[in-house]
Amino acid sequence: MPDFEIAELERWDERIREKADAFGLDVYQQEFEICDHNDMIGYMAYSGMPSHYPHWSYGKSYEKLKTLYDYGVSGLPYEMVINSSPALAYLMRDNSLCLHILTIAHVYGHNDFFKNNYNFRQTRAEFTLGSFKAHAQRVRSYIEDPSIGYERVESILDAAHALSLEMRRNRAVRKLTQAEERERLFAAAQPRPDPFYKIHRPPEYHPPDLRRVPAAPEEDLLLFIAEHNPYLADWERDLLTIVHEESCYFLPQIETKIMNEGWASYWHREILNSLELPSELHLEFLVRHNQVVRPHPGGLNPYHLGLKVWDEIKRTHDEPTDEELRERGPRSGSGRDAMFDARSADRDASFLRRHLSESLMRELDLFQYEQRNEDYVVTKVADRESWRDVKETLLKSVGTGTIPVIKITDADYSGNRTLYLVHDHDGRDLLLEYAERTLQHLHRLWGREVALETFINAKKTLLTYSDQGFANKALK
Repeated sequence: MPDFEIAELERWDERIREKADAFGLDVYQQEFEICDHNDMIGYMAYSGMPSHYPHWSYGKSYEKLKTLYDYGVSGLPYEMVINSSPALAYLMRDNSLCLHILTIAHVYGHNDFFKNNYNFRQTRAEFTLGSFKAHAQRVRSYIEDPSIGYERVESILDAAHALSLEMRRNRAVRKLTQAEERERLFAAAQPRPDPFYKIHRPPEYHPPDLRRVPAAPEEDLLLFIAEHNPYLADWERDLLTIVHEESCYFLPQIETKIMNEGWASYWHREILNSLELPSELHLEFLVRHNQVVRPHPGGLNPYHLGLKVWDEIKRTHDEPTDEELRERGPRSGSGRDAMFDARSADRDASFLRRHLSESLMRELDLFQYEQRNEDYVVTKVADRESWRDVKETLLKSVGTGTIPVIKITDADYSGNRTLYLVHDHDGRDLLLEYAERTLQHLHRLWGREVALETFINAKKTLLTYSDQGFANKALK
């Protein structure tokens, strides 16, 4: 430690926890670990987990992070927090006392968000550390098994990692069972009630095709393959399940990055302002806080954008302008209550859609750009005519918005076990290089031909991958 002891950090932690309780934050029990830069780089490579299964990509990530740090190209985060119960956070040993105080307060903001945001309810925080440790032990047992070995395990993990985020995005919505899905299909196929049925021709009834697997389009690619490919070995199914479960754990963090960082930044600011820090600590706090939440030229800083939106929610409830009162009417409840409601109910896309206003977009100088040849050109700005278009572009780029939605529609297309998938095209074409690699990984796991229906340059196209390789053909 620099020039202070652990006991001093414990005293500050106690004061910060009292302030967090007074502000109404509801948190898990919090644990902190002091680590040096080598430990922090290791935790970053493993996404914060103290235990993880081995794979070459984690070693590559570690070497990249360490090289960038050693050459001064990139720094390290002030802290890392794990969504677990008790929550675990890592603090950098060489940070100053003020920076430790700030990060401890920041951690309690994340802790409250993990515990209370609906996206994290399915992550089972109390089992997080144990489940990751169990996954690591199972993967290592397969690697050490002479009949399996490292190369075969790595091959499956490579494919599984490439497909890991092709899954249902909103895990808080319960997936229908097979029986419930059949009931839904039967109900949807029934003709609608016709009050004039006596004079109308009876509508034709088209029974649902219950022989098709899946009965409804399936987004969880890894789980579907694990359950429906009869040629996978048990250890291969287990690896797919492990990767899927860990992806489900990390998905809410991807979907709430802006909200989460903004929420933690808001509360570290409020808590430290209420602590009445000594002047030398307060001055450093102001500098550090502004470094964290400043805008980034050429990109979006989630700390900056998130904090601005949280402040806007509070202001529009507590101190609305005359124009806002005319447009929306008076709001019920306090701004703080509205913040806690949004913290519980939203994810980044809905959070920005509901609370990123035209005036705030103009204040943030948001704009839309695109690449033309070798130059980047600003195409729209957040003015009165184009701010909605800029906002829609932003919404498509937050959370998992940049990941294409691909669904399995038929596991026995043409009667030869071809896996047929459909891309939910939203105006953005797939990059063919990545589409080919994705289909190659799907082919590796499915063992038969895979076909993906999409649109390329406004033309319906079928991309396939088989034993003969990749093919691309236009559909009529």
